[in-house]
Amino acid sequence: MIRHYLNIALRSFLKNKIFSLINVGGLSIGLAAFLLIMYYVHYERNYESFLREPESVYRVQLDQYQNDALSISSAENYPGVGPAMLESFPEVEAYARLYNMGYKNNLIITWEEAPNGPQSYKHRNFLYADSAFLPMMGYKMLQGDAVTALAAPYQTVISERYAKMYFGNENPLGKNLRLQDDDRNNELATVTGVFADLPANSHLQFDVLYSYGTLIARGDWAPGRYHKSWSRKDMYTYVRLRRGSDPRLLESRFPEMIAQYNPGLEEQGRKDVLSLQPLESIHLHSNLAEEQQVNGNAGNVATLFWVACFVLLIAWVNYINLATAKAMERAREVGVRKTMGAWRIQLIRQFLMESAMTNLLALLLAFVWMQVALPVFNQVSGYDLGIQDLLSPWLIGLGLLVWLGGSLLAGFYPAFVMSSFNPVDTLKGKLINSTKGVLLRKGLVVFQFIASVSLIAGTLIVQNQLDYLMSRDIGMDIDQVLVIERPGVLPKETGERNEAYRAGIDLFRRKAEELPAVKGVTIMVTVPGKKREYKVPVKPYGTADDQLVTVRLNSMDFQTPEVLGMEVLAGRSFSKDFVNDPDTAVVLTESAARLLGYSPEEAIGQTMEVPAWRWNPIIVGVVNDYHQESLRKAKDPIFFICSDYGGEFFALKVGQATMSNTIREVEAAWNAAFPGNPMDYFFLDEYFNRQYVNDLHFAGLISSFSGLAILLGCLGLFGLSAYLARQKTKEIGIRKVLGSSVLGIFVLLSQEFLVLIGLAVLLAVPNTYILMNSWLEGFAYRHEISWMTFVLAALLVLLIAALTISYHTLRAARVNPVRALRYE
Repeated sequence: MIRHYLNIALRSFLKNKIFSLINVGGLSIGLAAFLLIMYYVHYERNYESFLREPESVYRVQLDQYQNDALSISSAENYPGVGPAMLESFPEVEAYARLYNMGYKNNLIITWEEAPNGPQSYKHRNFLYADSAFLPMMGYKMLQGDAVTALAAPYQTVISERYAKMYFGNENPLGKNLRLQDDDRNNELATVTGVFADLPANSHLQFDVLYSYGTLIARGDWAPGRYHKSWSRKDMYTYVRLRRGSDPRLLESRFPEMIAQYNPGLEEQGRKDVLSLQPLESIHLHSNLAEEQQVNGNAGNVATLFWVACFVLLIAWVNYINLATAKAMERAREVGVRKTMGAWRIQLIRQFLMESAMTNLLALLLAFVWMQVALPVFNQVSGYDLGIQDLLSPWLIGLGLLVWLGGSLLAGFYPAFVMSSFNPVDTLKGKLINSTKGVLLRKGLVVFQFIASVSLIAGTLIVQNQLDYLMSRDIGMDIDQVLVIERPGVLPKETGERNEAYRAGIDLFRRKAEELPAVKGVTIMVTVPGKKREYKVPVKPYGTADDQLVTVRLNSMDFQTPEVLGMEVLAGRSFSKDFVNDPDTAVVLTESAARLLGYSPEEAIGQTMEVPAWRWNPIIVGVVNDYHQESLRKAKDPIFFICSDYGGEFFALKVGQATMSNTIREVEAAWNAAFPGNPMDYFFLDEYFNRQYVNDLHFAGLISSFSGLAILLGCLGLFGLSAYLARQKTKEIGIRKVLGSSVLGIFVLLSQEFLVLIGLAVLLAVPNTYILMNSWLEGFAYRHEISWMTFVLAALLVLLIAALTISYHTLRAARVNPVRALRYE
């Protein structure tokens, strides 16, 4: 029986080659797009899934308030939080602290005993970690014991990749690695373990862990600083809760713990709030200060999920439309088979078999399309997938589930319609021009193009917003700015201010400024795009503590405004003519001045208090506001201290000369000033725009798959226009005999589709506006939605649709009327 059904399905497929190819081609493209997007969605939603029981692990978030105003929301908190939680709450099974030194400092780790001489690498993904960290998370250890590997001071574990970089095929256990950083730390640690390289779907990325005990062993002062201190927030804290614990109930008891271990905050107008972030939600739902890396966006992922569903539905709608359209041509076949005794259930099985066969062919072809599209998908999404990833069991299972669902959902209605035909009517030809199914087809066409218009308009709005973000003046001139991180290995101190290091800075600055392409050199504590928040409470001199406000801290030297194109609104910038500037002067941004209650002009000469430093500097200048972070956030008020040597970044304004030559010349100056330190550099505009990497991936994905959705809609239109042209062949012949022009017949055949698309446009616009306006609310600065966006989207869809249906309509309009009237 099944073989009989398959033979009939195959004959039907071969008899209607164009329709069959459109069905299989459209379904395969829709399935490929759906599965690729679902891979992206699944990957983004399954961060940390490789860990042991990630659902019971939480990161502790710290929100700080100053005089009831939120000053900072941070992924970091105090070193004493973890020990206090373990002591205070039986629900806490274990805690682990991490010190993200690779982000905060420039550090170099050297294997000094390498056979061919010392082997050094600069490290970004470096953490100090409590001994509980490895067993708590359940990272896979290739060598060493996770429980004891970080239990003592001066122990380190490294990734498999770095073990090969340092030691090749030698056994790394027992080897010594020396850490040196720009805070002049110098620590020799023994390799006690090697862990498997971390997958990319983890919000924490690291290649080297040093034991937390190494921090505590730095001196007699270190335990008070790194173990149970509540004075400086610079540690990630992760806790594992016992099974059955309620994290929200536990959070309600945190204020009592804070009052016990960190008393006196209220007297300072401060308030600390601790909360628990589920480990699995951090990647998509957290965008705090001091995040280790740029996290994803749950809204973007949800949007792409619905795009995937729309694309798949459009592909299925095409199948239903074309199948019901062809049903009228197969009416006689149904009539004959019913007359010969076929039951309705047999006809339904037959048509469902045809649907299953078409969907199976489409699924197989979809995996071929996915492999072909993989390089482009990787480029757009930022992933690095291989063919083996597309053959993962869960993706194949999803494909089979979609095949089964598509065979039933897309095949049931055509099967139901065709099996219901009355055999007498079909044999008399009464159904050839029946309107049965017409309203459904029209409704489905409207649905397809509502989705198409929405996707095009949404894509344009996303792209406009990103163009706006990346082209907007951030308050500094960051184009053609080469930034170099300060050296990781500094000279040994030769006095209070390390004169040797100062001499190196002077030498580098002088040599760099001698280069024709370099227009200026400045040094700053931080640069735009660096998501590290130095914030300090300040107030006007002599006022009560309830006037304290929180502002961000940065440093500036004597050339900063000129090099970075900042505008001095009032007063002056720091100057070598005022030798006391480093000790007595500050420069504010305009918003910082206004936060203190001054206009830019009024602020000049005022004294400001920084109680935490017991410092009362004088405001000597006010500069324009600028964006330290992305335009998703409002501009921070900032104050600058004067530091000609204490910054962490060298910023060089360079001209339009050949950049490779300029970099070589700057590197030569660097090596002369700081021997033994590799020059680690980036361009400031590119660095700043990395904050938008997830938005750029989102824009690329949504635009690509929106294009596919439109292609699918056009494939359906192409098939339907061919069907309509064939149905109206005799009518066209009669009209031509009566004098109708080719243009008139073209309009006749096209107007039905164009009216439906116009209706789709009217329905799509308000819904798309509401959804995209909601998306834009996530940005402090945004490009307003223009009505021209929807006009452009509508015109584009109408033009594409008109071109799609023009082939068959023009062909039918130009046919010889004699042939048309003879058409059967």
